Amino acid sequence: QVQLVESGGGAVQAGDTLRLSCVASGQIFSVGAMDWFRQPPGKQRELVAAINENGNTNYADSVKGRFAISRDNAKNTIYLQMNSLKPEDTAVYYCNARVATDRNGRYFLYWGQGTQVTVSS
Repeated sequence: QVQLVESGGGAVQAGDTLRLSCVASGQIFSVGAMDWFRQPPGKQRELVAAINENGNTNYADSVKGRFAISRDNAKNTIYLQMNSLKPEDTAVYYCNARVATDRNGRYFLYWGQGTQVTVSS
């Protein structure tokens, strides 16, 4: 089995900074693309940032210029550096990862349990 664990969330003021981490562990042969999603209160889950195994990134328009996604392949970890936080960034943040558990090369999508980020004005 594969587990993803997020950390780094918390309650901050507008303009503050947070750094989220997501560690994948377990029966891992290879990790492909990894993403950060978020789900604001009463809204649907939305993509925040994505990074593939080569380090290519994509961002939601709402976070471009403020958030940065990165990864450490040796640690099967991704990060989300969140600067200039706004109240509308308040959400539960989830990571996911496409993981191959053996040499067959089939990748399955796994999700973490989420970490709460609350930004007050």
